[in-house]
Amino acid sequence: MKSVDQAAIAQLFTEARTHNVWQDKHVDDALLKQVYEAMKFGPTAANSSPARIVFVKSAEQKARLVECVSAGNLEKTRSAPVTAIIAFDNAFHDQLPKLFPHADARSWYAGNDEKIARDALMNSSLQGGYFILAARALGLDCGPMGGFDADKVNAAFFPDGKWSVNFLINLGYGEADKLHPRLPRLSFDEACRIV
Repeated sequence: MKSVDQAAIAQLFTEARTHNVWQDKHVDDALLKQVYEAMKFGPTAANSSPARIVFVKSAEQKARLVECVSAGNLEKTRSAPVTAIIAFDNAFHDQLPKLFPHADARSWYAGNDEKIARDALMNSSLQGGYFILAARALGLDCGPMGGFDADKVNAAFFPDGKWSVNFLINLGYGEADKLHPRLPRLSFDEACRIV
């Protein structure tokens, strides 16, 4: 596999920013499908793919979601063309005979609620990261958020309890001139060890 060019690295990482202010510009459903079709190929443990995504676009559903977010996230969520609820399937292991057919991976989880919960959260978090990279690669800006009441989101969007929210991502075309200055990051030596 060869490396991508610096323009791609910039679009995905070094020049990409978390957006909070959005242009009033439509995001087509076909583009959201493209984001999913790209992100679904990112690796997960035993190809378990527990992430489930709800794209909140309509005014009615946005109003329901806005009631669940913290005060600091109200306007950015209200004004974003789309908010993706990154959730996970609490019974993701039931798909393992299809997704990981060469082993009885479902039996690794059956009856082990702690392992199900841990792996659903871990792998859907990975998939949420892939989602951000796929969205950026396809020209969308992202604003991931953790400031919300999970119980309220689950009650509003997943009342049957089959899925649970992990985090939220506002999507659209950000206002570049409204970005805060980039915050510092840890250096390699502060964050890494080679052993």
